[in-house]
Amino acid sequence: MKTIQFREAIAEAMSEEMRRDETIYLMGEEVAEYNGAYKASKGMLDEFGPDRVIDTPISELGFSGIGVGSAMNGNRPIIEFMTFNFSLVGIDQIINNAAKMRQMSGGQFNIPIVFRGPTASAGQLGATHSQAFESWYANTPGLKVIVPSNPYDAKGLLKAAIRDDDPVIFMESEQMYGDKGEVPEEEYVLPIGKADIKREGTDVTIVSFGKIIKQAYKAAEELEKEDISCEIIDLRTIRPMDHETILESVKKTNRLVILEEAWPFGNIATEITYQVQSQAFDYLDAPIVKINTADTPAPYSPVLLEEWLPNHNDVIKAVKKVMYKD
Repeated sequence: MKTIQFREAIAEAMSEEMRRDETIYLMGEEVAEYNGAYKASKGMLDEFGPDRVIDTPISELGFSGIGVGSAMNGNRPIIEFMTFNFSLVGIDQIINNAAKMRQMSGGQFNIPIVFRGPTASAGQLGATHSQAFESWYANTPGLKVIVPSNPYDAKGLLKAAIRDDDPVIFMESEQMYGDKGEVPEEEYVLPIGKADIKREGTDVTIVSFGKIIKQAYKAAEELEKEDISCEIIDLRTIRPMDHETILESVKKTNRLVILEEAWPFGNIATEITYQVQSQAFDYLDAPIVKINTADTPAPYSPVLLEEWLPNHNDVIKAVKKVMYKD
């Protein structure tokens, strides 16, 4: 095993797949000459050249459409958004063409394309650069949605996404690019649609994904000092979702807390809550608690931003609530 940064795991996944398959290319703003806005494509222009690592104008609609069209014609594009906030400019191509083309063409066209980049908040970036889009894209039949939380998962899942014959939304975080973690020296690919139990426990299940899951780890360590055992599930894939892993955990712990960096209305936590209450209601010893951001646009002020985001203290309070210890 080697220890590398999240951004290096992303670069390794793309580079290894591009060496394996010449139909794969990377396109987006600053991916080539600048080595990526977050240095997640460092060195790739030198290795693969400007025909396969392509800088674009600031025109997300344009290069998203080019990517979809080239995927229809036998290529496997990786389209990088500097942030998924900017994907709103190209969302018509993602939703109305990439996601629907297989069905609309009666299976004549596959769209093997990956749209990747950072999602959710990243510090003082203001309201228009701090939105979480997982639930937006997961609401769309035809799209797969992946949100890894560490370098190991990021590399293995990105390789799987690139090899997939359907469009994949691959969401990262600006605040995780410098995170370090162990990654195997040898090649590996992780299955899309399989959650991972990051920490086993007996008293309460905590489900989360992406960078906010770190707050669950921190809370679990504090709660352990009070003899409260938390099982933490990292979804990794939002769509298709691994409901079975969640249900089996809840049947064991009988309590569920869901931590998500998203607005409270119509989010992933809401979907999980419905699935659990409909399929494992008799196993629940307490109402499900979901933890989200405040129901406002993200503030710029660091003081307000701290209040807006969920933290480990929110998780601790939620766990104690479902255990009737608050």
